[in-house]
Amino acid sequence: MKKGLLVLLLPVLLWACKGGKKPLTDDTVEIGDFIGFFDETKLSVQFADSSFRKKEKDSLAIHYKLFTRFVPDSILHKQFDKVVPRLYPAGKVTVKKAETYLFVKAITSFRKVIYVLVYDKDQHFTAGMPLLVNDKNTTGPQTASLDTRYTFTILHHRKTADGGAVYRKNAWVYNSAGVFTLIMTESNDMTAIKSQLINPIDTLPKHNKLSGDYTQNKMNLVSIRDTKTPGRFLFFIHFEKDGGACRGELKGVARMTGADRAVFTQPGDPCEVSFRFSGNTVAIKEEQGCGSHRDIKCFFEGSFIRRHPVKAAKKK
Repeated sequence: MKKGLLVLLLPVLLWACKGGKKPLTDDTVEIGDFIGFFDETKLSVQFADSSFRKKEKDSLAIHYKLFTRFVPDSILHKQFDKVVPRLYPAGKVTVKKAETYLFVKAITSFRKVIYVLVYDKDQHFTAGMPLLVNDKNTTGPQTASLDTRYTFTILHHRKTADGGAVYRKNAWVYNSAGVFTLIMTESNDMTAIKSQLINPIDTLPKHNKLSGDYTQNKMNLVSIRDTKTPGRFLFFIHFEKDGGACRGELKGVARMTGADRAVFTQPGDPCEVSFRFSGNTVAIKEEQGCGSHRDIKCFFEGSFIRRHPVKAAKKK
């Protein structure tokens, strides 16, 4: 009897000796157990397409229902819609007395993604974004890294039709406001630069009634997202006029001054932009000089129509 009991307990004892991780299998798991399930990784951290070639152990899989207890399912939605991917831990970086970064692999037969998830020092989820996306649309090698200054760098390579090599590099940082900020875009593909608009706040929450994307066309955008402070919203404006000869770009936090009005001002910057909402439109107007954010002969002004998300077709 004692011998049989020892055989049953042996796997538990071995598990305890290997670090005491609590299996992520039931409703008793807390956020501390979830974060503790990820192995600490030393900086710098780098992921590449080869990260997906390794066969993952089923024993390390994180059940989707449990995963979405600690991570909003909207993080996965853009890449997987209603398909449930297999989820695996891919590492963790803890910043002393500050945030923790968790890296997660999400895998299906048609797409493989590595995400970074951020938790503040009180273990509350604050942000997340995809670092690598590998699917049939992938055009060349890609890497993503987190360096010792806590800067995320995402690098894509591809071949052009004439055999040339082009790249695109974006650098992001997580800031104290709880969002990822795009701090650098670099590329030698001039065609792509002229035709591509990168929205640095695209993946942030948009639950408030005014939040969303308002456009005139694909290169003229007013994007509005939620903040944690009532009566304020995060925004990103990009416009191009005269065939791209005159451009402007501005990102910041605006303050509501009425039910349908808001204003952006910032200490040390003379720029002031007002917002007026009406139905599905927002009109912006440059109230004071924003010359450092635009070309000389154009201004932040105009009306933009709200773009509603495209609903996925129902599967038969």
